[in-house]
Amino acid sequence: MGEYIVSARKYRPTSFDTVVGQAALTTTLKNAVKSGKLAHAYLFCGPRGVGKTTCARIFAKAINCQSPTADGEACNGCESCNAFNEQRSFNIFELDAASNNSVEHIKTLMEQTRIPPQVGRYKVFIIDEVHMLSTAAFNAFLKTLEEPPAHVIFILATTEKHKILPTILSRCQIYDFERMTVRNTVDHLKKVADKEGIAYEEEALAVIAEKADGGMRDALSIFDQAASFCQGNITYQKVIEDLNVLDSENYFSIIDLAVGNSVSDIMVLLNSIINKGFDGGLLIGGLAKHVRNVLMAKDESTLPLLEVSDQQRERYKEQAKKCDTRFLYQALRLMNQCDINYRQSNNKRLLVELTLIEIAQITQPDDAGSAGRRPGRLKSLFKNMIQPSQPTVKVPQVTKAGKVNTAVPTNKATETATGTTGDSGKEMAEEPVRLPTYTYKGEARPALKGAVGFSWNNLRQMEKPEKMQTVPGTLGADGQGKQGEDEHKKFSQQDLEFQWMSMCNRMPPKLNATAARMKNIRPMITVFPAIEVTVDNQIMMEQMLTIKGNILNTLKLYLHNSAISLELKLAEHREQIKIMTRREQYEEMEKQNPSLEKLREQLDLELA
Repeated sequence: MGEYIVSARKYRPTSFDTVVGQAALTTTLKNAVKSGKLAHAYLFCGPRGVGKTTCARIFAKAINCQSPTADGEACNGCESCNAFNEQRSFNIFELDAASNNSVEHIKTLMEQTRIPPQVGRYKVFIIDEVHMLSTAAFNAFLKTLEEPPAHVIFILATTEKHKILPTILSRCQIYDFERMTVRNTVDHLKKVADKEGIAYEEEALAVIAEKADGGMRDALSIFDQAASFCQGNITYQKVIEDLNVLDSENYFSIIDLAVGNSVSDIMVLLNSIINKGFDGGLLIGGLAKHVRNVLMAKDESTLPLLEVSDQQRERYKEQAKKCDTRFLYQALRLMNQCDINYRQSNNKRLLVELTLIEIAQITQPDDAGSAGRRPGRLKSLFKNMIQPSQPTVKVPQVTKAGKVNTAVPTNKATETATGTTGDSGKEMAEEPVRLPTYTYKGEARPALKGAVGFSWNNLRQMEKPEKMQTVPGTLGADGQGKQGEDEHKKFSQQDLEFQWMSMCNRMPPKLNATAARMKNIRPMITVFPAIEVTVDNQIMMEQMLTIKGNILNTLKLYLHNSAISLELKLAEHREQIKIMTRREQYEEMEKQNPSLEKLREQLDLELA
């Protein structure tokens, strides 16, 4: 039995044609070899296990080949190629920058560049993991990298390009290596399995490729592990058991059950998955990826974005026909929110269960459950419970003509309070705010007493029935009151301020900003019943002028005086007050009280 060599080393490419997944880069390098137009420094960067060091070795071998082929490959027959294959070449040097990252190591390397090659045309220095060099080593390397001897070529390789100094990057030709696709990885694993005489299932190789996450070296290492576990027959079930991967069948089942609103079956399936040792966060992440694939499978143009086997692609297409696009969008949103909150959650399993329950309710009708939203029938249920217990209340209804109608049935008043009927949502500029009217005699505001089902805004609109009275007078379209016993009722400054604040609280949401500023304004009674309002600035003045008529009508209505007049006045600008320093403040105080200086001297105090 010969010595065992792992597949990653045994099947390492030895020519450009055998490199997998980097066709554009290998073609460029071969053309450079054929034309002889070689740069003095190259930088190969990309993820782990995609062929950076391998391509550097192949390129170095082709550069020194004494008789390269017509397509730019090494001949593998000359002395230089034989020396390289037998690992005895003195023209190609590999340096691990992770363990040789000091200035002294770079100086030693610089000394070696002075000696010309004995066989071949170039001395090639391959520096792997070049980002591990210290800043001082990079700076020592700069001059030689920019103008090396004519017989020297540098090939730098790194997985973290962003850590390399910009001065280094500007001196190199940069080649960005791509991640391996699942399709390329599976095809390469098939060739390796055929050469090794190992039976396989394509779905099993696809699982290995997905687990490798774009790295061919990782894929070959996992392949060796799976081949050892499966004893020469790599099957899907054995691979997911060996790699502890959650079977994709679970994801298909969860989505099918969610479309059918089978919450209980999903909970049973979730429990079995967790009992097998899988984390809930892993399940949510895998399910999100699965739903994303289903979404991509709904359109033929996005099918190439699925990095899965052909059999899996067909399964995704079948499930995509059963799922509505809206369902997939909302499921992705819910799982993304769960993934964000998973680490901070104290009860992680409950978070996962709630997420799956919400996903299963997305397709439910609105009257069958919440479906991830508020219950649609809950509001009407509470309304029906409350309506029979409400007393009859006469609420003034102001028509568009400005008339007040006091005879309103109880159910109409309740509907107006709950916001289901009436014109309460219209702007103040059209008509006064229609609310229950009561007589206020200057006492403290009555306590708010409401029932279940009313918002704070509605509570402000409802008071005890005994406090409410009908409005004896009516207001015309011009705001002038008709004959009635309260059309010239007396009111105090306190009554005016109370009704002003109440009016600001009742203003519609569209005027929230204006209402907030009006709360800081204090209306004043000049010559009864004339009211004067002093506004701070021109902008506020313009805003209040647009609703001045409405403000006047509202005050007339709630103060029961149709003779009220309203004047808006712009405040005068005050002189600018100088802000004094601490010393100036002390000097001013000293002028008013000369004994202050004597006290300071006796206590031996100094101004800070």
